[in-house]
Amino acid sequence: MESYHKPDQQKLQALKDTANRLRISSIQATTAAGSGHPTSCCSAAEIMAVLFFHTMRYKSQDPRNPHNDRFVLSKGHAAPILYAVWAEAGFLAEAELLNLRKISSDLDGHPKQAFTDVATGSLGQGLGAACGMAYTGKYFDKASYRVYCLLGDGELSEGSVWEAMAFASIYKLDNLVAILDINRLGQSDPAPLQHQMDIYQKRCEAFGWHAIIVDGHSVEELCKAFGQAKHQPTAIIAKTFKGRGITGVEDKESWHGKPLPKNMAEQIIQEIYSQIQSKKKILATPPQEDAPSVDIANIRMPSLPSYKVGDKIATRKAYGQALAKLGHASDRIIALDGDTKNSTFSEIFKKEHPDRFIECYIAEQNMVSIAVGCATRNRTVPFCSTFAAFFTRAFDQIRMAAISESNINLCGSHCGVSIGEDGPSQMALEDLAMFRSVPTSTVFYPSDGVATEKAVELAANTKGICFIRTSRPENAIIYNNNEDFQVGQAKVVLKSKDDQVTVIGAGVTLHEALAAAELLKKEKINIRVLDPFTIKPLDRKLILDSARATKGRILTVEDHYYEGGIGEAVSSAVVGEPGITVTHLAVNRVPRSGKPAELLKMFGIDRDAIAQAVRGLITKA
Repeated sequence: MESYHKPDQQKLQALKDTANRLRISSIQATTAAGSGHPTSCCSAAEIMAVLFFHTMRYKSQDPRNPHNDRFVLSKGHAAPILYAVWAEAGFLAEAELLNLRKISSDLDGHPKQAFTDVATGSLGQGLGAACGMAYTGKYFDKASYRVYCLLGDGELSEGSVWEAMAFASIYKLDNLVAILDINRLGQSDPAPLQHQMDIYQKRCEAFGWHAIIVDGHSVEELCKAFGQAKHQPTAIIAKTFKGRGITGVEDKESWHGKPLPKNMAEQIIQEIYSQIQSKKKILATPPQEDAPSVDIANIRMPSLPSYKVGDKIATRKAYGQALAKLGHASDRIIALDGDTKNSTFSEIFKKEHPDRFIECYIAEQNMVSIAVGCATRNRTVPFCSTFAAFFTRAFDQIRMAAISESNINLCGSHCGVSIGEDGPSQMALEDLAMFRSVPTSTVFYPSDGVATEKAVELAANTKGICFIRTSRPENAIIYNNNEDFQVGQAKVVLKSKDDQVTVIGAGVTLHEALAAAELLKKEKINIRVLDPFTIKPLDRKLILDSARATKGRILTVEDHYYEGGIGEAVSSAVVGEPGITVTHLAVNRVPRSGKPAELLKMFGIDRDAIAQAVRGLITKA
């Protein structure tokens, strides 16, 4: 960034005028809506004016242009001032601002529009996404665009903010600027540090940031702070007042999230309007166009899988091999891990593509946010991996990724009791329920190396949140290398004309079902075995066809709790179909340590339990 040149008085006044227009627009919009956060907007008016009309470089009619500087409004409740900025820049019609929060308008209560890269509003997540954008700009795009993130002081109590602060420092993201809007007041109480600016500064510096305290209502101080270039991320700690410019409300408690009554709003708008000296608008400065052209469509494996039927491999290892292989097909495939790469086998990707591997350390919430940031504007195809159990702590980040319409891929290894001796804290037994509940999600549960490789390839080309569930035990390859897999398409792994029960398993329980079939064959009992491949969407037609061919009997078996897993997915798919019954086998209580085979037996999901359940269904008939 070039050295600082002080703007002339005319520019400084124009920025002050812009800030006041943004205040007026925020007040008008929230009063018209009858809800919203005008006081949170008013504290940030000068910050937004200087950012968008002095500091940032972007094309105002093309908000998602790849060359543009990026902006993330982490304090998403201040959305009206972000909308006001885009109206000031000429992208939105000013009249549209008065449709804030209406069902007929795109201007939601919190940001999630075409001109916002990530949805915000669940506080503490914006900086992680901004880190992902900055990492992509510095290390993948190698471009000059910069990333700015505006945070409120209330959200600085969130641990995820400090995970992101640490990440930015570790990777020297000198293209990232965080602006802390220290307006003193939270929703129901003052923020814990109120206006103790020196403590905020020391905290940021302790995390390896260059930290500058400014008067957040001085456009001149803000211009100077934004003009400083350092070889580390920068935090601009802006002392502001909530409700700035609103007489009788500024710096007063109990005004959070409350629009001004109409008469009061009119009076305040007149007061603010009287301070504006010129109606002339400042034009946005265009960006330097040096971001590379990127195409992430239709990324295919360079060759078929190379497994041999009967050979054994854990699907977690097959995932690592598949991801490394896919990395050769596109230099935009990237991998992230949370210090589990030697367990998830993403280390194979790191070995082959070291420049595209991001170690996020033990900070799963931030890892998901980084992936969301990396994926914005279709710059990369991110794959995150950790133990599936540890994605549960990032559920809010995953939920917000879906609201952002983000395209990210998450691989969770070490699912179920079959991991064995490590015990229940490491066993994912809720993950299917969690990921099935996420809108836009696709849930893959591959059962061998071939299926895993296909799942990785499909995930890279599937929109939304993709989850791949992988297992620790080594299991046999059951598919030929040229087997075709598709999202929502199950496989009949075993069948005969005399099948009496359809058994549906996935991962380790599919292999247990095949072993149970061998046991039952000795008793002249045949079962049909189905591999769902994707748990969401489920292949309802094949399941129904199989059930009807086996006297309406379905048995599901899964290494997961009963709630929200395969059994409930299948039951939901066939509900209301006459003559069909579904019996579930699943883990029914908090497990313990033990050998995998012992635990499968203890929780009634091994081959013997499956065979016994099949016998019971036949006897009952």
